[in-house]
Amino acid sequence: MKAIIDADSLIFGSCFNVVNLYEAVNKFNNALESVFTDLSEYCQVSEYIICSGGDNALRRAINPSYKMNRTQERPAYLSDLHKEVRISYDSKFKKGYETDDVVASLWQEEVDKNGEDSVIIVANDKDYKQFPCWYFDTYYKRRTLDKIEPFEADYNFYTQMIVGDTADNIKYFKGKGKAYAKKRFSEVYTTYGLFRSTYCLFLEEFGSEAKEKFQESYSLLRLRTDIFK
Repeated sequence: MKAIIDADSLIFGSCFNVVNLYEAVNKFNNALESVFTDLSEYCQVSEYIICSGGDNALRRAINPSYKMNRTQERPAYLSDLHKEVRISYDSKFKKGYETDDVVASLWQEEVDKNGEDSVIIVANDKDYKQFPCWYFDTYYKRRTLDKIEPFEADYNFYTQMIVGDTADNIKYFKGKGKAYAKKRFSEVYTTYGLFRSTYCLFLEEFGSEAKEKFQESYSLLRLRTDIFK
């Protein structure tokens, strides 16, 4: 199997509690090796593809407030470590697109060629669970391998359309979280049903602007799978 790794969170975490770039690089290498070791307990990986260092120009063009709520100061060595990883691991990126889109597009290419069981997404990002994929969670307290089934993937995505993503400053409905979405979808069993129920909620909230708001939310939350075509 191939493993496509979103390394952004590992890079970010490696910039803390270090005194220089050399320490940050070593910390990242150790973190990545730990991921390799833990993943090897679940399956045999034939190739690792590292992705990192994307940007949010595409989504910022859709909505200028995208991720504008992030006021935390960037840690020292972050930019330099991204450069080091790009050189050392030939990490994949594409200007204008986030690392999520790069990973999703490479994943889709592999699925189209060899099927869903030929590739694993390796990351610490719930957004990838919108795909029917093998997903290995790199968060150190989990390190689990899960298979996201097709309806589960659609359920996850449309739940996020309702709940939003506070980390990315995406929120269309006040007071409507996962519990609300679970109740709303309690008797929905098809992808069309998820779509219809979600769109009806946008109609209730935004009236004549529902189509525009729905499309905007969809474009912000749906990861791209076609950026290399």
